[in-house]
Amino acid sequence: MPEVKGQAIFSAETHDETFRNCYNIKLYNKEGQGKGMEKKSLVLGIGNDILRDDGIGPKLVTKLADQDPLAGVAYQTTTLGGLDILDLIQDYDSVVFVDAIKTRSGIPGTVYEFSLEDFQETLHLSSLHDISFLTAIKLGKKMNMGIPRQIRIIAIEIVEDMEFGEHFTPELEKKYPQIIDRVRQIVRDFLL
Repeated sequence: MPEVKGQAIFSAETHDETFRNCYNIKLYNKEGQGKGMEKKSLVLGIGNDILRDDGIGPKLVTKLADQDPLAGVAYQTTTLGGLDILDLIQDYDSVVFVDAIKTRSGIPGTVYEFSLEDFQETLHLSSLHDISFLTAIKLGKKMNMGIPRQIRIIAIEIVEDMEFGEHFTPELEKKYPQIIDRVRQIVRDFLL
Protein backbone atom coordinates (compact mmCIF):
# COMPACT_ATOMS: atom_id res chain seq x y z
CA MET A 1 0.00 0.00 0.00
CA PRO A 2 1.56 3.34 -1.00
CA GLU A 3 2.05 5.89 1.72
CA VAL A 4 -0.23 8.87 1.25
CA LYS A 5 1.14 12.20 2.46
CA GLY A 6 -1.72 14.65 2.11
CA GLN A 7 -2.27 14.21 -1.61
CA ALA A 8 -4.36 11.98 -3.81
CA ILE A 9 -2.87 8.76 -5.18
CA PHE A 10 -4.11 9.69 -8.66
CA SER A 11 -5.27 12.94 -10.19
CA ALA A 12 -8.69 13.77 -11.56
CA GLU A 13 -7.22 13.53 -15.07
CA THR A 14 -5.99 9.99 -14.41
CA HIS A 15 -9.33 9.04 -12.88
CA ASP A 16 -11.24 10.49 -15.85
CA GLU A 17 -9.03 8.58 -18.30
CA THR A 18 -9.37 5.34 -16.32
CA PHE A 19 -13.16 5.80 -16.16
CA ARG A 20 -13.34 6.43 -19.92
CA ASN A 21 -11.19 3.40 -20.74
CA CYS A 22 -13.05 1.10 -18.36
CA TYR A 23 -16.45 2.01 -19.78
CA ASN A 24 -15.42 2.38 -23.43
CA ILE A 25 -16.15 6.11 -23.55
CA LYS A 26 -14.67 7.79 -26.61
CA LEU A 27 -14.29 11.55 -26.99
CA TYR A 28 -14.43 13.37 -30.32
CA ASN A 29 -13.98 17.00 -31.38
CA LYS A 30 -11.53 17.67 -28.53
CA GLU A 31 -10.11 20.73 -30.26
CA GLY A 32 -13.45 22.48 -29.76
CA GLN A 33 -13.15 21.98 -26.00
CA GLY A 34 -9.83 23.62 -25.12
CA LYS A 35 -9.16 26.08 -22.31
CA GLY A 36 -11.34 29.13 -22.57
CA MET A 37 -13.80 27.25 -24.82
CA GLU A 38 -16.90 26.43 -22.86
CA LYS A 39 -18.59 23.21 -23.89
CA LYS A 40 -22.25 23.96 -24.32
CA SER A 41 -23.72 20.88 -25.98
CA LEU A 42 -23.10 17.16 -26.15
CA VAL A 43 -24.05 14.56 -28.75
CA LEU A 44 -23.81 11.15 -27.07
CA GLY A 45 -23.98 7.90 -29.04
CA ILE A 46 -24.96 4.92 -26.91
CA GLY A 47 -24.59 1.27 -27.82
CA ASN A 48 -22.14 -1.52 -28.44
CA ASP A 49 -20.47 -1.26 -31.83
CA ILE A 50 -19.55 -4.97 -31.93
CA LEU A 51 -23.18 -6.07 -31.76
CA ARG A 52 -24.30 -5.34 -35.34
CA ASP A 53 -27.21 -2.85 -35.37
CA ASP A 54 -26.77 -2.10 -31.66
CA GLY A 55 -23.76 0.04 -32.62
CA ILE A 56 -25.86 2.51 -34.64
CA GLY A 57 -25.65 5.25 -31.97
CA PRO A 58 -21.85 5.26 -31.59
CA LYS A 59 -21.28 4.87 -35.35
CA LEU A 60 -23.58 7.78 -36.21
CA VAL A 61 -22.01 10.07 -33.61
CA THR A 62 -18.49 9.16 -34.75
CA LYS A 63 -19.46 9.95 -38.35
CA LEU A 64 -21.01 13.30 -37.36
CA ALA A 65 -17.90 14.22 -35.36
CA ASP A 66 -15.60 13.31 -38.25
CA GLN A 67 -17.59 14.82 -41.13
CA ASP A 68 -19.73 17.62 -39.79
CA PRO A 69 -18.75 18.75 -36.26
CA LEU A 70 -20.57 21.76 -34.88
CA ALA A 71 -18.65 24.47 -33.00
CA GLY A 72 -19.04 24.27 -29.23
CA VAL A 73 -20.40 20.72 -29.42
CA ALA A 74 -18.69 17.71 -27.84
CA TYR A 75 -19.20 14.26 -29.34
CA GLN A 76 -18.90 11.10 -27.23
CA THR A 77 -19.79 7.43 -27.43
CA THR A 78 -20.43 5.03 -24.59
CA THR A 79 -21.91 1.69 -23.61
CA LEU A 80 -23.28 3.07 -20.33
CA GLY A 81 -26.88 3.64 -19.27
CA GLY A 82 -28.96 4.44 -16.18
CA LEU A 83 -27.26 6.43 -13.41
CA ASP A 84 -23.89 6.29 -15.18
CA ILE A 85 -25.25 8.64 -17.84
CA LEU A 86 -25.41 11.48 -15.29
CA ASP A 87 -21.62 11.79 -15.06
CA LEU A 88 -21.36 12.09 -18.83
CA ILE A 89 -23.98 14.80 -19.33
CA GLN A 90 -23.28 16.89 -16.23
CA ASP A 91 -22.79 20.64 -16.79
CA TYR A 92 -23.79 20.73 -20.47
CA ASP A 93 -26.56 23.13 -21.51
CA SER A 94 -28.08 20.61 -23.90
CA VAL A 95 -27.58 16.99 -24.88
CA VAL A 96 -28.69 14.81 -27.77
CA PHE A 97 -28.69 11.06 -27.14
CA VAL A 98 -28.44 8.75 -30.16
CA ASP A 99 -29.45 5.16 -29.41
CA ALA A 100 -31.06 2.08 -30.94
CA ILE A 101 -34.65 1.04 -30.37
CA LYS A 102 -36.66 -2.11 -31.11
CA THR A 103 -40.41 -1.72 -31.20
CA ARG A 104 -42.98 -4.40 -31.90
CA SER A 105 -44.11 -3.07 -35.29
CA GLY A 106 -41.25 -0.73 -36.18
CA ILE A 107 -39.68 -0.52 -39.62
CA PRO A 108 -35.87 -0.86 -39.55
CA GLY A 109 -34.16 2.44 -40.21
CA THR A 110 -37.01 4.59 -38.90
CA VAL A 111 -35.64 7.57 -36.97
CA TYR A 112 -37.66 8.61 -33.92
CA GLU A 113 -37.22 11.84 -32.00
CA PHE A 114 -38.26 12.16 -28.35
CA SER A 115 -38.23 14.81 -25.66
CA LEU A 116 -38.31 13.87 -21.98
CA GLU A 117 -42.07 14.37 -22.03
CA ASP A 118 -42.76 11.79 -24.75
CA PHE A 119 -39.79 9.48 -24.17
CA GLN A 120 -40.06 5.77 -24.98
CA GLU A 121 -37.40 3.35 -23.72
CA THR A 122 -34.49 2.83 -26.05
CA LEU A 123 -32.08 -0.08 -25.73
CA HIS A 124 -29.42 1.57 -23.54
CA LEU A 125 -30.58 4.75 -21.82
CA SER A 126 -31.98 2.59 -19.06
CA SER A 127 -30.11 -0.36 -17.65
CA LEU A 128 -31.74 -3.57 -16.46
CA HIS A 129 -29.40 -3.44 -13.45
CA ASP A 130 -30.00 0.22 -12.63
CA ILE A 131 -32.76 2.81 -12.37
CA SER A 132 -34.57 4.01 -15.48
CA PHE A 133 -33.31 6.88 -17.60
CA LEU A 134 -36.14 9.21 -16.58
CA THR A 135 -35.64 8.41 -12.90
CA ALA A 136 -31.90 9.08 -13.27
CA ILE A 137 -32.58 12.48 -14.86
CA LYS A 138 -35.07 13.41 -12.12
CA LEU A 139 -32.62 12.31 -9.44
CA GLY A 140 -29.79 14.30 -11.05
CA LYS A 141 -31.97 17.41 -11.09
CA LYS A 142 -32.99 16.96 -7.44
CA MET A 143 -29.34 16.58 -6.47
CA ASN A 144 -28.40 19.76 -8.41
CA MET A 145 -25.94 17.83 -10.57
CA GLY A 146 -25.98 20.29 -13.47
CA ILE A 147 -28.30 18.26 -15.68
CA PRO A 148 -28.82 19.83 -19.13
CA ARG A 149 -31.91 21.99 -19.48
CA GLN A 150 -32.54 20.73 -23.00
CA ILE A 151 -32.53 17.01 -23.75
CA ARG A 152 -33.41 15.29 -27.01
CA ILE A 153 -33.39 11.55 -27.70
CA ILE A 154 -32.91 10.19 -31.23
CA ALA A 155 -33.72 6.50 -31.56
CA ILE A 156 -33.15 4.40 -34.67
CA GLU A 157 -35.25 1.30 -35.24
CA ILE A 158 -32.97 -1.71 -35.59
CA VAL A 159 -33.23 -5.41 -36.44
CA GLU A 160 -30.44 -7.19 -34.53
CA ASP A 161 -28.86 -6.28 -31.18
CA MET A 162 -27.66 -9.64 -29.85
CA GLU A 163 -25.48 -10.94 -32.68
CA PHE A 164 -21.76 -10.19 -32.84
CA GLY A 165 -20.60 -8.37 -35.93
CA GLU A 166 -19.18 -5.04 -37.01
CA HIS A 167 -21.59 -4.53 -39.91
CA PHE A 168 -25.25 -3.58 -39.84
CA THR A 169 -27.96 -5.96 -40.99
CA PRO A 170 -28.79 -5.52 -44.71
CA GLU A 171 -32.06 -3.71 -43.90
CA LEU A 172 -30.27 -1.08 -41.82
CA GLU A 173 -27.21 -0.84 -44.08
CA LYS A 174 -29.43 -0.01 -47.06
CA LYS A 175 -31.04 2.90 -45.18
CA TYR A 176 -27.85 4.20 -43.50
CA PRO A 177 -27.38 7.24 -45.85
CA GLN A 178 -30.93 8.43 -45.12
CA ILE A 179 -30.49 7.74 -41.39
CA ILE A 180 -27.30 9.82 -41.11
CA ASP A 181 -28.91 12.69 -43.05
CA ARG A 182 -31.98 12.66 -40.77
CA VAL A 183 -29.93 12.44 -37.57
CA ARG A 184 -27.64 15.27 -38.75
CA GLN A 185 -30.70 17.46 -39.42
CA ILE A 186 -32.28 16.74 -36.03
CA VAL A 187 -28.99 17.52 -34.24
CA ARG A 188 -28.54 20.80 -36.16
CA ASP A 189 -32.15 21.89 -35.63
CA PHE A 190 -31.98 21.16 -31.91
CA LEU A 191 -28.54 22.61 -31.15
CA LEU A 192 -28.38 25.63 -33.48
